[in-house]
Amino acid sequence: MNSPRQSLTLNLLQARDVAMGFFRPSLNEHGLTEQQWRVIRILSQQGELETNRLADLACILKPSLTGVLSRMEEARLISRRKRDSDQRCVLVRLDDAGMQCFNTMSERMEQNYQRLQARLGEQKLQTLLGLLNDLKAVKP
Repeated sequence: MNSPRQSLTLNLLQARDVAMGFFRPSLNEHGLTEQQWRVIRILSQQGELETNRLADLACILKPSLTGVLSRMEEARLISRRKRDSDQRCVLVRLDDAGMQCFNTMSERMEQNYQRLQARLGEQKLQTLLGLLNDLKAVKP
C-alpha cells in the first residue's frame, strides 16, 4: 500500500505560521492585526479601491472586511466613500495616518524579511516566492 501524499494545504498553513512568527511581533508593537496590515499595504500600493476588490486582494471575506474597515476608520487609518455613479459601491483609501503607518511599518517589515532571508537563504526564499506565484496562477 502506498503511503499517503503529504498534505499541501496543511504544509502551507504550517509554513504561514512560521513566516508570521517573523512579522507578528512588529504588528503587535504597532497595535495592528494581520488583516489591517494587509489592507494598509495593498492600499499604499494600489491607491483607492472598491471594497470587493480590496477583499479579494487582501484575502479577507467581505463580511469580515466590513469590521476591519470600521475599526481602521475609527483609528483614522482609512476613509470610505460611496462612488458618485453608484451609491452601492464603497471606495476605500488610506488617510494620512494610514500612510504614515505604512511608511513606519515598511522599514520594520523589511528588517523582518531580511531576518527570514538570513535563516532560509536568499535563493530558497526567491524560489519559494516563485513557486507560490506559480501555484496562485493554477486554476482548479
